[in-house]
Amino acid sequence: MYAIQPPDDEPSWAPPFPAQRTPEDGPGFAVVDVETTGLGRQDRVISAGVYQLDAHGEVTDHWYTLVNPQRDPGPTWIHGLTSAALADAPTFPEVAAEFSERLAGRVMVAHNALFDWNMISREFSRAGLRAPVEQRICTMVLSRDLGLPLPNGKLASLAAHFDVQQRQAHNALDDARVLAEAFRPSLQLARQFGIPLPLTTCVAVTDFDDSPGPAVAGRSYGSSYRPSRKRPACPYPNPGRWVDGRPLMQGMRVAITGDTATDRELLEDRAIEAGLHIASSVSRLTSLLVTNEADSWSGKARKAREYGTPVIGEDAFLHLLREVAPHSE
Repeated sequence: MYAIQPPDDEPSWAPPFPAQRTPEDGPGFAVVDVETTGLGRQDRVISAGVYQLDAHGEVTDHWYTLVNPQRDPGPTWIHGLTSAALADAPTFPEVAAEFSERLAGRVMVAHNALFDWNMISREFSRAGLRAPVEQRICTMVLSRDLGLPLPNGKLASLAAHFDVQQRQAHNALDDARVLAEAFRPSLQLARQFGIPLPLTTCVAVTDFDDSPGPAVAGRSYGSSYRPSRKRPACPYPNPGRWVDGRPLMQGMRVAITGDTATDRELLEDRAIEAGLHIASSVSRLTSLLVTNEADSWSGKARKAREYGTPVIGEDAFLHLLREVAPHSE
């Protein structure tokens, strides 16, 4: 058992596999890294790097841009981008068309890909557009699937394993280059040993809140890098599993996995306001799993199949949230 762990809601390799979707016949991959003002849903992209690879993992082109977030750039001691450096940079709507061309039709590859996808998806949504990405691969997950003996999930550890030199960590272009060079041998290993690529369907975030998050003590950049949210305990006991055709009931334990069109935090907030308990994992006590991908590879989806937990899509869940039955004492 290696220390590397995939981010929540990304798939981990364990048989049986759903039917494999392959990028073999497409234009290849877009290896992406973005630097941002922080980690929250209201944070902004300040630079983006893309390496385009063919279906064999060979580099065909690369691209980089700074992006003016029109706000404080956040942790400059990490990414090195100051307000002065970004003052004359284009805004995201001004680079969206070229960024889109670099992604179109390709499988997006990123390290902790859920984060990069969410940031990119939100930026395109703010511009009234949709990011042209249908599938992504998280190299944290792929590394674990391959059984690479990495000490942790950091890009630096993956780079060191494949003897790839990092020149400027947290520079979007150099991080994308490093990842592209590490992805090529990873892709070769996966194909050599018949390990399916952990492809995940991308769902664009279209419902999100740009209001500032909670202030962080000692931080001058406001909502950036906000702490984990501590939600109040659900006041209702768990009434058991949801039954198709019946309403949700207060106290039910609901888990969510994969991409959601509604911003994840907003979706969770709505469920909690309705009296439901948001579970971080799936167990025999879970009442319901919400996912937009029926054949999801996520650990939560696999556990739901194992336990026979009811599974519904986001739209159906939102419909059920309209009328949640009061808990019967």
